[in-house]
Amino acid sequence: MSSAPDSPAIVRNVRLSTSASSEAVDISIEKGVISAVTPARADATDGYDGRGLLALPGLVNAHAHIDKSWWGLPWQSYGGEGTTEGRIRHERAHRDEIGMPSARITGNVLEQLVAHGTTAIRTHVDVDLGLDLRGIDAVREAVAAYGDALTVQIVAFPQDGVLRRPGVLALLDRAARDGVEHIGGLDPATIDRDPVGQVDALLALSAEHGVALDIHLHDPAELGAFQIELILDGVERYGLQQRVNISHGFAVAQLDPSRRRDLLARMGALGVTMTTVAPLRLPQLPLHELDAAGVAFGFGTDGIRDLWSPYGTGDLLGIAWQYARASSVVRDDDLRRVVEIATGGSAPFVGLPVNRLEVGDRADIVLVDAENSMDALVRTPRREAVIGNGRLLVG
Repeated sequence: MSSAPDSPAIVRNVRLSTSASSEAVDISIEKGVISAVTPARADATDGYDGRGLLALPGLVNAHAHIDKSWWGLPWQSYGGEGTTEGRIRHERAHRDEIGMPSARITGNVLEQLVAHGTTAIRTHVDVDLGLDLRGIDAVREAVAAYGDALTVQIVAFPQDGVLRRPGVLALLDRAARDGVEHIGGLDPATIDRDPVGQVDALLALSAEHGVALDIHLHDPAELGAFQIELILDGVERYGLQQRVNISHGFAVAQLDPSRRRDLLARMGALGVTMTTVAPLRLPQLPLHELDAAGVAFGFGTDGIRDLWSPYGTGDLLGIAWQYARASSVVRDDDLRRVVEIATGGSAPFVGLPVNRLEVGDRADIVLVDAENSMDALVRTPRREAVIGNGRLLVG
């Protein structure tokens, strides 16, 4: 679909995954926004022909690492130790050999994400003493090639630690001043070995600069829960309600039910959100319990084909499938809910309003050959067309 930016366009003859009706509709788009949804015209020839395909809101990748990958490069053999600390060391030792980070590498990753229907991304970008902020520059350069068709927000991510590397806090401060939307953190107890210090320092920066905080937390069970409680205490102290996300948060799924219920209730009350990459061999975040507590959560692809692991395709719908299958999600309402989380329901993770493919919503649309949203989830069919902010990116 190509048209002047101010001209209306139409995606015709599609079925809405967000509607109870199976009747085909035409979606009119003006200035990147859905301006009308009307019954499909049988004799229409204008616009983009959706051929009766199912229309999903654009997929939202709420936890990515688009700055580091070897997608499009020669095969990189797995190396290093199988621990978080070991993988950090291995990556630091070998990233320069493959030219990581760079706009080229990020561009390769973006191409894969878009091909699989992603139109909005929250990406963690490494910031450390060896890289300074050049990873952020590389990501911004690659994203700029898409103009306003993609929504991408950056987390300045201290993968190598915060307090244990003097100077990293200053880099995060610079990144916040330079316009990143989020700063990040990593396992305050096991990486920095100073959970109180790291959490307080990051929350203070967040409060000072008005940026959000998205913190990786891999630590299990009670150790992880203790750090979540430190974060919640800080959210209250600094007034950061609705501005903090916990990535991974394996501990939440490992607590006993009553302990988890109390922790989730407090998270929900403070607007603390979660993101998951639906890791294999670990308990999944509990869908019904998070929804009941009002804890919003989103899906992410994590790193794909990076120096941590050769796995990953960039298919966010595949991550949603993995979560649903591992969580034994089988009922229609729950399957639909998982699709909602993978698509427009997670738009707030990238600073956008919820997208239901209604009038006034951003024209982020993915077309698939599926009977309904449940069928799309369990089969993860090929993305036939991807439209970002009214611009045809695939199809």
